[in-house]
Order: sequence, then structure tokens, then C-alpha cells
Amino acid sequence: MITRTRRSRIPNPGVYFTAMLAAMLVAATAAAAPVFYPRLSEESAACNECHRQQSVGIVQQWGDSKHYRGNVGCFECHGSKAGTPGAFEHNGAFIHTVVTPADCARCHEGEAREFQGSRHAKAAEILGSLDNTLAEVVEGNRAFFGASALLVSGCQQCHGSAIKVDAKGRPTPDTWPNTGMGRINLDGSRGSCSACHQRHTFSAAQARVPDTCGKCHLGPDHPQKEIYEESKHGISYAANAHRINIDRPKWVVGEDYSVGATCATCHMSATPGQVVTHNVGDRISWNNRPEISIRADAADSKLGLPNPIPWEKRRASMKDVCANCHAPAFADNFYSQYDGLVVLYNDKFGKPGKAIIDALKKGGLAGDVPFAQKIDWTWFELWHHQGRRARHGASMQAPDYTHWHGLYEVAKAFYSDFIPEAQEAVAKGVAAGGAKAQAAKEVDSLIDATLASEDHRWFLGQMTQEEKAQRAKQREEFSKRYVTQQDKKP
Repeated sequence: MITRTRRSRIPNPGVYFTAMLAAMLVAATAAAAPVFYPRLSEESAACNECHRQQSVGIVQQWGDSKHYRGNVGCFECHGSKAGTPGAFEHNGAFIHTVVTPADCARCHEGEAREFQGSRHAKAAEILGSLDNTLAEVVEGNRAFFGASALLVSGCQQCHGSAIKVDAKGRPTPDTWPNTGMGRINLDGSRGSCSACHQRHTFSAAQARVPDTCGKCHLGPDHPQKEIYEESKHGISYAANAHRINIDRPKWVVGEDYSVGATCATCHMSATPGQVVTHNVGDRISWNNRPEISIRADAADSKLGLPNPIPWEKRRASMKDVCANCHAPAFADNFYSQYDGLVVLYNDKFGKPGKAIIDALKKGGLAGDVPFAQKIDWTWFELWHHQGRRARHGASMQAPDYTHWHGLYEVAKAFYSDFIPEAQEAVAKGVAAGGAKAQAAKEVDSLIDATLASEDHRWFLGQMTQEEKAQRAKQREEFSKRYVTQQDKKP
């Protein structure tokens, strides 16, 4: 009988023992590693002791932040002096509730300076705009602390409020809470750093996530988040979010990641040739906000921003971002496509539409109370909603927003609503006689000239014979490829 020796179930006992010993040493080292405790100021230590009992979530967020390891506590941000606007006494120390870019600038001077020179910092200056008229008058009233509750809970939550305090120095409910991008603070600074770097973690990674921008950049008039999600950039991000190292302090496109570009990637974050910028307009070459798109530097100059960067330089900066994932020809051709769409909208709808509505207003044919006439709504939505969607869609490569949610809606409104409503206003002006009749004739001539132009003559059935023949040939070829309604048998 053969006697079999029982072998160890461990393939190599020596290797196993070595691995176990190494694991035990690592565990022992980890157990012996000192726990980090910040060296807080006396004031912040007192704040921390109390808030650990009353608002543990805030303390936990702060504990996850770089501020924690940098010995930056509550008082370093919220501390104030007696007599300072917004300061009040709290447990033996003077503090202020609303932390501003001026407070952050004590450590982040460059970032705060860049932001103060950006369009974001001017976002609260919407008083007198048609958007503001809608929120305060058309949709709102003055029953909420003398202002519109819609303005407070809607517009100002993105654009920013003008902070006010009561007799005790506490922010008033009609101006706070508010993290609007252009918030007007008591110390004269503009904006809210926590609009992007949510308190009290103040994470750079969180500011890089597209959803952060989506708090404001979505909806019928500027759906950048939805446009981004439709684009190849958004699709790539959805598939590769786990691969882009978004938590890495040095987050450089082309070095730390090469898939899944976010809003921050293109507009703010570092490339091998550019540093991070907190001026979100540094790489934007068109301003698509108004009725007619204009170059970004012209828009910044009108807004009074210091030292506007020429639009050509901004475009070159954006192309530098593109170059980390695309060949130069790709970016060049994309910008040709984008410019073409903007010029199409401007020349075919924006400029003639604005000329007609301005002439109606000047001649007293459309009324001087905003939104009291149907044509006011038609024109506003044509450029403010539909026209912006088309232009923004092209800027971020989203074909559905460029076409069906964009210029399709523009064209439908222009031909089926705007032009007929303008002609109706003209007819009423002619019937009124006098100065209005003369103004109406001038507007009528403007409408006729617009419709007779090369862009619009199809509407009058005045295509050239060559154009008609080309369209007929295309329809015939299409009908051969697809079953049409006419081909169906009863």
C-alpha cells in the first residue's frame, strides 16, 4: 500500500508567510499613524465645539475640505468687526453670515480678481431688462417685502440678489439665502464662490461636474446643460466619468484625462499651455444673449468690464483646449460651421426682425407697455428662447437644439406669427390715419423689402426658376427612395 503524504493547502508556505507579515506591518503602521487635527484659532475652535452638536453636517463637510487641513476654520471666513455692514455679535465674537469673494480673496486673490472681471460678476444687473419686467410685473407683484416673490425665488437665485440686513445685522429673507452668480454683497464685491464650490466642502471636483453649471444654464432660453448632454462631449462624459480623475488637484486635459470633457474643461480648466481661469468668458468668441449675436469683446466693453480680451484671442484659447483631443482642422472646420449658423440667424431673422419691431415701436404701432401686445411675446420668444437655442446648440454641437428646438421654431414663429402680427399692426395704423398712417406705410415697405429679399422670397412664391427646378428634382428623387403619402393606396 502506498502511503500518501498530505500536502499543505498553501501553494508556497514561504510566500504566504511573507505576504501575511507584510500585511500585518502595513496594518500596524496605519494604526500607529497620527490622526490629523487642525491647529484652529481660538475663535474657530469655539465655533467648532458648538457646531459639532448643533449642525453636524456643516462640520462634516468642512472636515472633508482642504480648509480643514489648512487650519482654516469658521472664524477665518465668517469673522468680522463691530460696525462692519452685516456684522453681528454671536457668542462673544462678531461674525457675518454671507461670505463673499472679498473674504475668499484673502487667500485666493488671483481667482477672486479674475471672477470680478467676468460677466458672471455682472449677472445681477438685470433690472430694466425684459426678463426682469416679466418677473416683477407680468408674472409677479410687490407683496413679498415690497418685491416680487418670483424675482426672489427665481431670477435672483441664479443672477444674484443685492444683500440687505435687518437692524440686528442678519440678512433679510428677500435677499438671503442666495448663491446667485452675480450677488451684490455688502462689502462691494460681486458674486458667490459657493455658486460653484458648494459650502462647506468647497470642492474643486464638484465645481468641475456639469450638473453644477446646470443649476442656471438650462431651460427654454439657455439650455446649455441639455445641449451638452446631447453633444458628443456629454455622451463621452456619461460613458467615461469614472476615468477622468475629476478629484485630482492637477486636472489638466491631455495629461490627467482625455475623454469626457466637461463645461469646466473647455471654459475654465487648465491645459498643457493654459492655466485655470475664473473668468468664464476668456474662451468665448460670440455673445449669443441679445437679439443679434455680437462678438464677446464688444459685449464686455458695453457692460463695462475691464480690459476685454479680443475675440480672436479668446477663440485661439478655446482652440488650444480643442487641440488636446482634436486635430487643428477639426477645430477650424467646427468654427466655420458655428460662425455660419450664427450669421444665418443674424442675417435672416435677427436683423430684419429687430428692424421691424423697432419700427413698429417707434411709430407707436405696437404699444409702449412691454408684453401688453401679442407681438411682444412672439418677438421675445423668437430671439430669447428659440433663437438662443439654435445659436447655443451650434456652439456646442447639438444638432437637435440647433434645428428642431432652434431655427425650426424661429422660422415657424417668424412666418406664421411675427410677420402676420406686424402686418395687422400696420393695417390698424393705416386705419388710424395721421402720423400713425405714415409710420405704418414705412413699416409696410420694410416688411415688403424683407420678404422680397433672397432669404425670404420663397414665402411669396418668388423662387427663381432655377431654384424651383432644383427643389422639384430633389422631391422627385426623394419620392423614389421613400414611400410618400401620395403613394399609399386606399
